[in-house]
Amino acid sequence: MRISVVIAAYNEADTVGEVIARVRATPYEVEVLVVDDGSTDGTWERLSALSDMDGLVLLRHDRNRGKSAALRTAFARVTGEVVIVQDADLEYDPRDYPVLLEPILDGRADVVYGSRFLGGPHRVLYFWHSVGNKFLTLLSNALTNLNLTDMETCYKAFRREVLDGLTIVSDGFGFEPEFTAKVARRELRIYEVPISYSGRSYAEGKKITWKDGVAALLTIVRFRFYR
Repeated sequence: MRISVVIAAYNEADTVGEVIARVRATPYEVEVLVVDDGSTDGTWERLSALSDMDGLVLLRHDRNRGKSAALRTAFARVTGEVVIVQDADLEYDPRDYPVLLEPILDGRADVVYGSRFLGGPHRVLYFWHSVGNKFLTLLSNALTNLNLTDMETCYKAFRREVLDGLTIVSDGFGFEPEFTAKVARRELRIYEVPISYSGRSYAEGKKITWKDGVAALLTIVRFRFYR
């Protein structure tokens, strides 16, 4: 089964090459679609040096439009039977792909969330980040009638058909709550599996802030009623 791995990259010159290498080292036939979302740190130059790599599709935004916009650009080009959303940093490990893909490959699931809170090893970092994440997940669950433990996880895998009729309209970090609201409305089969998580500190390049948490809250409410 061909896997399409989509990567939104913004100022990740130090890590994007290693992420691509780890994805290609997984035991699957993969195409890797990377969208450089207007980076200014040499990310595009690093990607361009890999342009002759088999199965690598490079796309570029001329300005920073946000993670959701970058994923939207990549989704329009996928050709695989299953899609995995992969971050361009090293917080999420492609060695977890077998666990992430199992419920789809054995026919149980349409969508799989890789949860950071189901017992997998994870780096200990920010208390208030975990509180905010659990609050957003609780609110999302209340409005979608799901029982996820980690709505905001960046590891999501789904059948290619899930994209049919799915229009992502968010631009920033709104993909997670928007996607969740829309797949819940369609009553797709959703599974969660434990994954490892090597979170970064802000000194190491973490980008998400409290403002993104507020935006996520508004997105959750918006797409509960959005048609």
